[in-house]
Amino acid sequence: MADLQLRYRAVRPELMDDHAKGGDSLREAHRHLQRLNGIFGAAGPIVYAVKQLWQEAGRPRQLSVLDIGCGAGDINRSLLRWAEQEGIDLQLTLGDLTEEACAEARDLYRDEPRVTVRQLDLFALAPREADIVAASQLLHHFDEEQVVEAVAAMVRGSRIGCAIGDIHRHPVAWTAVWLTTRLVSRNRYIRHDGPLSVAKGFRAADWRRVGERLGDGAKLDYSWRPLFRYACWVRK
Repeated sequence: MADLQLRYRAVRPELMDDHAKGGDSLREAHRHLQRLNGIFGAAGPIVYAVKQLWQEAGRPRQLSVLDIGCGAGDINRSLLRWAEQEGIDLQLTLGDLTEEACAEARDLYRDEPRVTVRQLDLFALAPREADIVAASQLLHHFDEEQVVEAVAAMVRGSRIGCAIGDIHRHPVAWTAVWLTTRLVSRNRYIRHDGPLSVAKGFRAADWRRVGERLGDGAKLDYSWRPLFRYACWVRK
C-alpha cells in the first residue's frame, strides 16, 4: 500500500467486482462478510440514514425499503428490529446483481414474510421502486463519476430519498480490517477485498463533492458514525 495515509481513494478493482466469477467461494465470502459486518457495526449507518429520511417524511406508519447491492442482506436484521420498535409496517426488498448473493439472502430470510429477494441492477431500477433505496458498502466499488451516477439512480428509484452506509477511509480502519480478515477467514475474497474496501472508502470531502454534483434539487447530508463509517441520506 504505497499511500500509507490513504489520502486518495484506491482505484484497483476488488475480486467481487468480477461478476463473471463466483460459485461456492463467493457464497462463502458473503457468509464470512456477515461476521465482519457484525464486528464493525455495518448496520448502524443504514439504520441511522433511514431513520433521518423517515423522520423528515413525517414518520409514516408504512414504509418500503429496497436494499440494493444487498449481499447476504444481514445488516437488514437491524432495520427490521428498528421498524418493530417504532411500530412501522416495513416491507423490505433485497436486491443484488449476483445470484450468489441473492441465494444467501434467501436462505437468511426464508422465514421472514416482510422480506423479498430479487436479482436487480442498480442502474436499471425503475422510478419510485420503493419509498427509500438503501445501499450499504456498495458505493466504494465505484469511481467518483460512477458514485454520482449511482446515487442519482438510487434517488430516481425512490419516493422519499436514498440511504447510504459506507466506509471511512482511514489508516486505523485499514489496519483493523487487515488484521480481522486474517483472523476470521481464509476466503480469498475476504482477505483481498476487505482491506482494499477501506482504501476505496470515503472521507467527508468526497461526500461533499458528490452532493455538489447531484441535480434535480437532491440534497445530500452525511454523518460520521462509530467504527469508521459514514451514514449519508439524500432527499428528493
